[in-house]
Amino acid sequence: MQTKAIFLPALAMVALTCAVWVRLYVVRIGQMRRDRIHPQAVATSSQAAAKLTDSAAADNFRNLFELPVLFYLALTVAALNGLANAATLALAWTFVALRALHSLIHCGYNRVMHRFIVYVAGALTLWALWVHLAIGLLRS
Repeated sequence: MQTKAIFLPALAMVALTCAVWVRLYVVRIGQMRRDRIHPQAVATSSQAAAKLTDSAAADNFRNLFELPVLFYLALTVAALNGLANAATLALAWTFVALRALHSLIHCGYNRVMHRFIVYVAGALTLWALWVHLAIGLLRS
């Protein structure tokens, strides 16, 4: 398998993060215009939390910098150590799909238990990816 292929799921995660970022600003600027909120009135996170009520996209954007950090590192470890195999790629794409579904739920209808189930499935997939990499590293 080409090592470059392992970075395609990372590219998909970056695209997802960018899409949520755009959604965040569309929602935020829309609310600021609609409610006539002056930008200086939301200069700090506490001010923003008090005035900006639709925070799902902002919350999801922050989520995309939590577990995915370990995902990006896992792909780098896989590429640098010759562990970019079919199993690694399958786990990586599964994680991306679950994170995309999590974002759709979070930025959409935002049902907490649905979001939580998808989050846990994604987290378990990430931990499985790291176990797979650990086994590969210890064998080499």
